[in-house]
Amino acid sequence: MKIKLFALLLVVPIIVIGQQILPERERAELLDEILEERFNVLLPKLMDQTNIDMWLVISREYNEDPVIKTMLPATWLNARRRTILLFFRDKAKNSIEKLAVARYNIGKSIESAWDKEKQPNQWQRLVELIEERNPKTIALNYSTDHNIADGLVKTDYDELLAALPKKYHSKISSAEQLAVRWIETRTEREMVIYNQLVDVTHDIIAEAFSEKVITPGYTTTADVVWWMRQKVTDMGLETWFHPTVDVQRSSENSDTKFYSFSGKPEDSVIMPGDLVHCDFGITYLRLNTDCQELAYVLKPNERVAPKFLVDALKDGNRVQDFLTSNMVKGRTGNEILSKSLADAKAAGLRPAIYTHPLGSYGHSAGTTIGMWDSQGGVFKDDGENYPLNTNTVYAIELNTTVTIPEWNRDIRIMLEEAGFYGENGHRYVNGRQTELLLIPRVKTHQGN
Repeated sequence: MKIKLFALLLVVPIIVIGQQILPERERAELLDEILEERFNVLLPKLMDQTNIDMWLVISREYNEDPVIKTMLPATWLNARRRTILLFFRDKAKNSIEKLAVARYNIGKSIESAWDKEKQPNQWQRLVELIEERNPKTIALNYSTDHNIADGLVKTDYDELLAALPKKYHSKISSAEQLAVRWIETRTEREMVIYNQLVDVTHDIIAEAFSEKVITPGYTTTADVVWWMRQKVTDMGLETWFHPTVDVQRSSENSDTKFYSFSGKPEDSVIMPGDLVHCDFGITYLRLNTDCQELAYVLKPNERVAPKFLVDALKDGNRVQDFLTSNMVKGRTGNEILSKSLADAKAAGLRPAIYTHPLGSYGHSAGTTIGMWDSQGGVFKDDGENYPLNTNTVYAIELNTTVTIPEWNRDIRIMLEEAGFYGENGHRYVNGRQTELLLIPRVKTHQGN
């Protein structure tokens, strides 16, 4: 009886304020279902759109190509030995072959096409498969502008060229556009999961920025950071970066200078009257969130945040609106950045925009819309030559500088939310912050 009860407990999902975190086995089943759909439905479309009929993804164990990490089944935590994936698209037959030049089948989707006893040399077996299909293109993962599409290492590239007959060398091309599209494009089912993932992220922040965690005058910003890390671990999830928590306050109580992104104090005691900010993201089901929100610590007898901070948050929301309204299919990241900054400045705001793709990775592949230290545009990087595509997700990340006379200083309203760009334009995956969180939450007391 005890064994049966224990087994039952293993499959009970963790409930997180209306959302369920699946046990490992159910996560694996769901991941493999999604991956099969991506291979069979999404990949043929992307290969057609990028005019690639053969795509080789080559990687070795513990030195994985960023692309292959998104293609492995849930039970494969790494590549095995040298793993070579071959995808061949026959548009006329409307077929997609998914082969592994490896000793094993790779999950349910990719069939092993190498019998070492018949052909001892792995590279020669790959050449045989290429010759049988005679592709128009042989796309490989190398790229100057897209780090995630540059996963083919020199050793594997050299060995491939040494084995490949010279007549095929001219067919080799970069898989850059296909690799980026594969990484950035989300399916409808993935977006349902994304909504739940962002909801969980918001819930964790709301709890962290509450009297459950913060006791003004005692709790430090580092305390909140480590509470967030522990919370995520206890839920069976992971953070994809170490969170940050920082405060801004009146010039009477702090140094008025701005800190750089890497130079913020790591441990400040949170006090009444502080504007508290966090940067936090989690990983679940191979998707990532990245969120920045703000809270205000009420002073004694205060029941609402000061109007000047409420208005400052509205200015941050206005910058978000200028950015998302300029997200138009086909525009490059630099074009979106330039237009959005100009519009916001014309409205009297002092913006900085550094929005990045979000999805399979936290800093993912796709359209980069500025960087915090490159407000004039991104050059020699993935925002320069890559257009905005539909069915993609972004961390709508930015700030606006606001002068606060009551504090005798400028502050930054720093915001970040997951946004989805689809056929109908932009929408937030699970809403955005339009009101400051209050510490402690205001309670209504009734009675005589």
